[in-house]
Amino acid sequence: RCPNLAMVTACTTGTHSIGLGARLIAAGDADAMLVGGAEMGTTPAGLGGFAAARALSTRNDDPATASRPWDKERDGFVLGDGAGVMLLESLESAQARGANIYAEVVGFGMSGDAYHMTSPPEDGRGAALSMRNALASAGMNADEVDYINAHGTSTPAGDVAETLAIKSVFGNHAYDVAVSSTKSMIGHLLGAAGAVEAIFSTLAIRDGVAPPTINLTNPDDGCDLNYVPGTAQQRDIKVAMSNSFGFGGTNGTLIFKKFE
Repeated sequence: RCPNLAMVTACTTGTHSIGLGARLIAAGDADAMLVGGAEMGTTPAGLGGFAAARALSTRNDDPATASRPWDKERDGFVLGDGAGVMLLESLESAQARGANIYAEVVGFGMSGDAYHMTSPPEDGRGAALSMRNALASAGMNADEVDYINAHGTSTPAGDVAETLAIKSVFGNHAYDVAVSSTKSMIGHLLGAAGAVEAIFSTLAIRDGVAPPTINLTNPDDGCDLNYVPGTAQQRDIKVAMSNSFGFGGTNGTLIFKKFE
């Protein structure tokens, strides 16, 4: 009989669902909550709307390589359908039932761009604030993060803005942390994206593997981080960050930590 909420915050819906669910458990309003997101946007109206906004890739002759975050030849995102759901619960609840604990939710941050309906500010300041708020929530320094599952949609403006935001928050550590976009492989799932990418992040911790960014063959100017191009990287990942930066300037960041 825990709280029952329906989040509708564009591309950040899944991330907000997980973060707010964790906060409700921490506040004592629930012992456990099912959190996540689902969306089917590949309808005529969905495709037409995003096409009119010039957000979609037009690489229709080669769809397998159309989603190419940070690549010079990127021209928009590839729409996908999907769903992702997690069971969050208090440590006491998980231990009482002998649960397999994948990771802890240790940080959650939000922000609003207050800039434009479909474009981020060029310097990524809203995204940077979301990441800083998540780090403050976790009581962590930026150099403790081992992997970032980026929003990384393959749009000309968004990928550069997120890179600048990461550099702003992480400083020199931005070049040490693994940053990848799983949207390169599964497309942009809109309201489900944050939930599915949170699952990728927890599995990265469990398996010690940073998933790759495929189709990144010619990085754009200024996109010079370790985006895990082409092939997954074996890494010791104790802390993973997951970013979602939605249309309307609604931003969310989750931080997961290996349970020890």
